[in-house]
Amino acid sequence: MDSALLITQLLNGMQLGILLFLLAAGLTLIFGIMDFINLAHGSFYMVGAYISGTLVVLLDSFVLGVLLAIPLTMAVGYVTEILIARSLYLRDHLDHVLATFGIILIFDTVTHLIWGAEGMVIPLPAWLNGQITLTESIQLPSYRIAIISAGLLVAVGLYYVVSKTRLGMLIRAGASNRTMVQALGVDIKVLFSLVFAAGAAIAGLAGMMISPITGASIGMGNDIIIVAFVVIIIGGIGSIKGAFVGALIVGMIDTMGRSYLDQLLKLFMQTGTAETAAPAISAMLIYILMAIILAVRPQGLFPPKVR
Repeated sequence: MDSALLITQLLNGMQLGILLFLLAAGLTLIFGIMDFINLAHGSFYMVGAYISGTLVVLLDSFVLGVLLAIPLTMAVGYVTEILIARSLYLRDHLDHVLATFGIILIFDTVTHLIWGAEGMVIPLPAWLNGQITLTESIQLPSYRIAIISAGLLVAVGLYYVVSKTRLGMLIRAGASNRTMVQALGVDIKVLFSLVFAAGAAIAGLAGMMISPITGASIGMGNDIIIVAFVVIIIGGIGSIKGAFVGALIVGMIDTMGRSYLDQLLKLFMQTGTAETAAPAISAMLIYILMAIILAVRPQGLFPPKVR
């Protein structure tokens, strides 16, 4: 096995895992605390990409564009929560699914009206568009390292906020018993709005970071949100640690499966059959893992602790 290719694929798997974590972190908090199924969470991933792309072009600064796009995406999430999501919390999950599917259509249409149907390419500065040389045969893209580093910083910061701060204590308490939290004088509406908006901002950050690689396009969050749900089911709904570990597992399985599964299958079947079957099996692996987790440990690998 080519060690340089293996290291590159491990890096790609970690990058995918980090992006999935950023998308799943807000989703698992919203689902775990509010018991709210938000299919439109991926729309904030798209909105973040478009807003940051516009600001990067206008300001001619990638870093400044991203830093300004984060609070703007958070504001979009806050307004969405107040106008639509807040009235749905006490409804059943079917209403959540139908309403948030409608939100997806609204966001896609508004994005089309504002930015057009062509999509957007976000330029990277020269200092992020190079290679980091480890050995003569191993060169790592600078921007992929930046994505992983930024994602890890967000993961550490989010874990600290949820686990070590008073706000985090209120978030965990709201997940366990929202009625008691309200009885203690906490404005649960403000807490829910903050969590929803923060989740939108983190999802938007994921879109901002991937858009220079894939470009920003309408509906870009609609497919990845399905994988994000798989992540939180594997890791444990409401658990930041579970979202992180689950995202890395899914990212590695998806990347390594697409890279090496055909070679494994060639040991048991003809080359043509193996090359045909490998992509389909690779796409199913994370769902097979989810089914196993649901059968063996339905609460997920790292369910949140009840305190």
